[in-house]
Amino acid sequence: MALNLSFLPFLKRVEKSALNAVEAEVEWFCLPAGQMLFREGDPADAFYLVRSGALAAFRGGALGRPNLIGYIRAGEPVGEMSLLDESPHSASVYALRDTELVRLPKASFDKLTRKHASLMRELARMMLARLRGTQRNVAAEPKVFALIGSSPTIDLAYRAAELKDALTRLGKTCVICDDSHAEWSGSRLEALETRHDIVLLTARLGDPVWARRAMGRADRIWLLARSDARPSTPLLPDDPSPAAKLKLIDVVMLHFGGTTAASRPQEWAAAADAARVFHWRQDHDRIDAERLARTLTGQSVGLIISGGGARAYAHIGAIRALREAGMKFDFVGGASMGGIIAAGIGLDWSDDELEDRIRRAFVDSNPLDDWNLPVISLAKGRKVNARLKEHFGDAEIADMVRPFFCLSSNLATGRPFVHRSGLVREALRATVAIPGLLPPVVQDGQILVDGAVFTNFPAREMRAFHRGSVVGVDVSRAQGLDPADFIDPPNFFNWVRKNGFKSLPPIASLLMRAATVGVADDRDTGREAADLLILPETTVDLRDWDRYDESLEAGFDAAQGMLAGLSDEMRARLGLPARVG
Repeated sequence: MALNLSFLPFLKRVEKSALNAVEAEVEWFCLPAGQMLFREGDPADAFYLVRSGALAAFRGGALGRPNLIGYIRAGEPVGEMSLLDESPHSASVYALRDTELVRLPKASFDKLTRKHASLMRELARMMLARLRGTQRNVAAEPKVFALIGSSPTIDLAYRAAELKDALTRLGKTCVICDDSHAEWSGSRLEALETRHDIVLLTARLGDPVWARRAMGRADRIWLLARSDARPSTPLLPDDPSPAAKLKLIDVVMLHFGGTTAASRPQEWAAAADAARVFHWRQDHDRIDAERLARTLTGQSVGLIISGGGARAYAHIGAIRALREAGMKFDFVGGASMGGIIAAGIGLDWSDDELEDRIRRAFVDSNPLDDWNLPVISLAKGRKVNARLKEHFGDAEIADMVRPFFCLSSNLATGRPFVHRSGLVREALRATVAIPGLLPPVVQDGQILVDGAVFTNFPAREMRAFHRGSVVGVDVSRAQGLDPADFIDPPNFFNWVRKNGFKSLPPIASLLMRAATVGVADDRDTGREAADLLILPETTVDLRDWDRYDESLEAGFDAAQGMLAGLSDEMRARLGLPARVG
């Protein structure tokens, strides 16, 4: 008996004869929650349509985890692009919940698309819409979130209501489902999901039946944890939901005034195997709720900053211009010197505090003048270690108000190494370890050097870190070298006699430039992953740590120039106020 497919939006506009032909050829089946439909690299042998439920697509990740590409919901097709261009599947697809699908084998697909022009036309229209959505990063949005309380003292109703209010201010609709919805059928819950932008399923770990069901329906799990409590072991149920199994889980740390921290956020992250840690502070209640709401809806802004030695001061000027324009950063990351500046933003430093700390750490005295007769590096690195300890102390990456990452380069594997946990200063020490200038960092038998060696502008990694827009500041294009330094250079002793021990010789610039030059072809630098790209122009040498004001001004001017040319649509995407007049 043929299946009736007229309820699928994709097929509503095809001619009746084409619809009847498809219905006669398709096969119906159910894919249990957590099961794989097909794997990245598998040959495409069929075209699928989701009848009910939800799927998630993943690709080999830039951050050490599978990179979530997007969700496929009821009424949407799966695998059609690989089938048409006869290429292997570009992603692995899993069922997020029990999912009903219809399958059209390749032979039938080829026959029907050749015979029925309306079917091919609607397929092309649908694929074009999906490609446009992917380019805008709107197709990959989760919409069903399980807010799981780890303690009975967490007021889930209050937290969900605050998020709903923040979502309303963003112009999004939200519905909250608590344990009173535990007996609702899947189709009834699915109807709620269809009518709202965001669905929040609130449950406590102490209510295992509803908690399991909520996590089983979620596109993503947010575990709410108190900073004055410790994670239990085991933390999550033994039979994890598909979202947890696929590591689509984050921790939201709740901070209360007047209480003493009983655990480190990293302990909760490890116990939940969480991808990210967010913070919700009592004294910043509305600010943090709005940041979380932006993340829920894919309207968050991620700031990515390149390496570039002393030229990286330009980033500080650009950041000041962007914040003065009203831009709010929700995620931050960088490589090399850009990683240090990004870490300051992650720790919620103001513009003035960021400028003051960078001045004291790098401008007032050279951090690289502890020279060493080179065996593995020109500088001993002790001054850099001391500066990082002074300004970042024992803070861990998971402590940061804004989720943060930085990159170093793993010489053992020949691949970038993403720092997403551990002490901030240790991650930063690795990301600035310019080969030949600073000693490398040895961690778990791996040799880590400056992140810019492999990836000077990690915008692709930021794209994998969150679902919103990416704003990048990149100073790697500027040359930053003086050709005169390399024409008939003096020997070491003549250089020291003329310039003293406090001034680094040109070899330092040469090593820094070699480490940060990246790939010459712009298409291979990751810049295409940025929605807004700022490219300050400066002639500052990479080792001119005292030319702070000049670089800062270049960054400020470049950001202001870019902001002036933004369209109203782009301003809205970046959360900037509309132009007046």
